[in-house]
Amino acid sequence: MPTQAMNRRQLLAGTAAIAATPALAQLAAAAPGSADDRLLTLFDAMFAEGIADSPERATSLGLDTGANAGLKSKLSDYSRAGRDADLARAASQLQRLQAIDRTSLTPPRQLDRDVVEYDLARRVANERRFTFGSAGGNFSPYVLSHSDGAYRSVPGFLESQHRVTSASDAQAWLARVAAFATALDQETQRMNQEAAQGVVLPAFLFDLALPQITRLRTAPAAETVLVKALAAKAQAAGVAGDWAAQATKLVEQQVFPALDRQIAAITALRRTATMDAGVWKLPDGAAYYDAAVKSSTTTNYSAEEVHQLGLAQVADISAQLDGLLKGQGLTQGTVGERLVALNERPDQVYPNTDAGKEELLTELRGHAASMYPRLEKLFITQPRAKLDVNRVPVVIQEGGAGAYYNSGTPDGSRNGTFFINLTDSFDRPKFGLPTVTFHEGVPGHHFQVMLALQSPDVPPIRRRAGYSAYTEGWALYAETLADEIGYYDGNPLGRIGYLQSLLFRATRLVVDTGLHHKRWNKDKAIDYMVATTGFAKGRTTREIVRYCAAPGQALSYKMGHTKWVALRDAVKAKQGAAFDIRQFHEILRLGAMPLVLLEREVMRRD
Repeated sequence: MPTQAMNRRQLLAGTAAIAATPALAQLAAAAPGSADDRLLTLFDAMFAEGIADSPERATSLGLDTGANAGLKSKLSDYSRAGRDADLARAASQLQRLQAIDRTSLTPPRQLDRDVVEYDLARRVANERRFTFGSAGGNFSPYVLSHSDGAYRSVPGFLESQHRVTSASDAQAWLARVAAFATALDQETQRMNQEAAQGVVLPAFLFDLALPQITRLRTAPAAETVLVKALAAKAQAAGVAGDWAAQATKLVEQQVFPALDRQIAAITALRRTATMDAGVWKLPDGAAYYDAAVKSSTTTNYSAEEVHQLGLAQVADISAQLDGLLKGQGLTQGTVGERLVALNERPDQVYPNTDAGKEELLTELRGHAASMYPRLEKLFITQPRAKLDVNRVPVVIQEGGAGAYYNSGTPDGSRNGTFFINLTDSFDRPKFGLPTVTFHEGVPGHHFQVMLALQSPDVPPIRRRAGYSAYTEGWALYAETLADEIGYYDGNPLGRIGYLQSLLFRATRLVVDTGLHHKRWNKDKAIDYMVATTGFAKGRTTREIVRYCAAPGQALSYKMGHTKWVALRDAVKAKQGAAFDIRQFHEILRLGAMPLVLLEREVMRRD
């Protein structure tokens, strides 16, 4: 169904009217046309509402043009009122969706309705109960941390997503720089409001966040990415104008004062913070973590059940590694200690220099290029967008994730990008580089994300659905595919890297529940992960502090991987000789969904 473009004011007014007048939801369900048409029309409206309330998303999807061009000059509302408005919109959408009789829909549209209802119902229930942070798909209890906040996201978003091809694009960039100052103040105010509720970052997370914000503040305004990236893009596009001077003035007069206010607020709250790492310390903390576990894994597992599953999987994978390590002459010590020894071998580490890091990036790009020719044996449909491999920007690498993926555009005009954190190249030994490429890039996140984005079978509202157990489970399953198609034949070190990756994700089941359920401190979690996986302490520390800020999310990888493998094996057993793995992978074209719905859809296909 075509979407009618509406401006932000119209959309917000329409949402408010629907929320205030339930009869309009009934009218939508009784509108002329089939139930499928009514559902898709509703989805169009819901998608447009989401785009209007998230200008960043509009830009990332290439939808900030035409009637939506005004969104290119805006940022989202980062305030407490903005959170409340988002929740009210979700509640209104849930009400309108439930007014459409599921039984009147065709099977594809029943799936769409089920997925969207699952997401909305979960979010509305959780965010009404837990009135701090975010309690959507993956829980984030803190407004601002070392890994979250406008201070991190907005500069990188502008640099990587905001296109400048005309003077109006450059003017929109300037408007967003001014809006960035507003966003900083909104988050500062909300951080203080939620601190009054008893929601305060662990002290060690403040200590990681503050230097990052301070670096942004102490850099000369003209040297910030807010200025330099605009100037570079304008010059490359031949857009005349002294854009750097205008941006510099905005940074000096608006952004820097907002950063000063945020730094002052963080410094004050740091004095009251404790070293307690887990969310058990927060209001209703045990219930919060229980909900986070269920939401991130889209299962009904309890924290204790996940902990025990993790211990069992750690033991199994360690046993497999034991034999391979002995084959490399590494016979003494625990599996973790032998993995450390392998990591320390000079032939397995690139120099921790700019040149060494560029060599590392070249190897990653080579693994992606080597995988592409093999993918025809695994996939019927492939993404239009190709894959770039870059390092995490230096300004945000400290405390950041080890690796992550940013999507391209569905039409292929902008590639997807796999970012890897190269704070210290020792953290990324050569034997582990192939598997991280397959996880973040091809056929991992790049295929899963882009096939959904470009699929005509997925309504726009579902194309970026965030079900971590599905998406991260797929990415880990993609690592398994590389092993199964023989990528590591003749390369036992590469297979060790693959198994170490699986061991790492199984260890996450133990340490995440350890921190938030069993009340481990940060150092105990770090020591356990180092001893079990053999990862360098610096890399491990960045992982553990990430789990402290995002409870439950780390569980989704191995829980999802376990389900993907089990479902494929079940379909293979059901179909026998007729099983076609390429056809099995076409499920990606139906978009991300909760594991419970994935199981239903997979098992009912012929």
